[in-house]
Amino acid sequence: MAVRTVVALRALGLGDLLTAIPALRALGRAFPCRRRILAAPSTLTALALHCRAADALHDTEPLAPLDPELEDADLAVNLHGKGPESRRLLEAAHPRRLISFGGDGPEWRPGEHEVRRWCRLLEESGIPTDPSDLDIAAPRMRVPKIAVGATLIHPGAASVARRWPVERFAAVARAERSRGHRVIVTGGPDEVGLAEFLGDLAGLPRGTVLAGRTDLLGMAALVAAAGQVVCGDTGTAHLATALRTPSVVLFGPTSPERWGPPAGRPWHRVLWPGTTGDPHADRPDPGLLEIGVEDVVSALDDLPAAA
Repeated sequence: MAVRTVVALRALGLGDLLTAIPALRALGRAFPCRRRILAAPSTLTALALHCRAADALHDTEPLAPLDPELEDADLAVNLHGKGPESRRLLEAAHPRRLISFGGDGPEWRPGEHEVRRWCRLLEESGIPTDPSDLDIAAPRMRVPKIAVGATLIHPGAASVARRWPVERFAAVARAERSRGHRVIVTGGPDEVGLAEFLGDLAGLPRGTVLAGRTDLLGMAALVAAAGQVVCGDTGTAHLATALRTPSVVLFGPTSPERWGPPAGRPWHRVLWPGTTGDPHADRPDPGLLEIGVEDVVSALDDLPAAA
């Protein structure tokens, strides 16, 4: 007998996965006898399974045709976006039922918070959700002792427009050390140079620069161990939200009303000048540059203890 499946398309990045967790878990509750398959990049596999976002992940690149193995699902859910391209990809896989924005589906609402958006898609399709179901457990992994209780600084971002100047991150690191806090610097494999430059500017021991040393599950373990996080609008910010690690998140071209920590999670502070711009620009957003070092240091002082 063929395995009955629910396929969810979310072939995007770390923050996209984490903001979709309540919707993905809702599918598990609604269809407990179906195998949930998440169509997403393979780099997310370990974290997606740890988060209970799916029973399996099928490696899928953005807007690439779905593998024939994902055809004929009982249900396909388009958590990728509002465009017709993603909907057509799922239609081509011939699911018995398709849930998606567009067509005869629910209406897309510009400016809606990303967590709420995907929960509403399911709710208006008859599937109950819990938008507050964002928490993930800290991975049971060893982390360097230097990371425990430290201020974790993550200077990178997916685009230059969302990247606060590294010199300012270094100034925050120096301020934290002057007040007796340990500091670690994280980043992905392509951000090692940036992280090491920050470490040099701040006078940090090289052993505290951990960029490029972990996969995403290991990164989650570092965030869980940290005392507080400072970063831009990145997947690391969403990890801090999901793990309830106090954080200061710097927003520029994109509004935190769409991508920031949802209401009801008091462990986070958002800094945003109130303007928006091009999130894909090749230079830091002017609004982001309005945030000063003293603003970040003050926000760190205002953080509550970890939950």
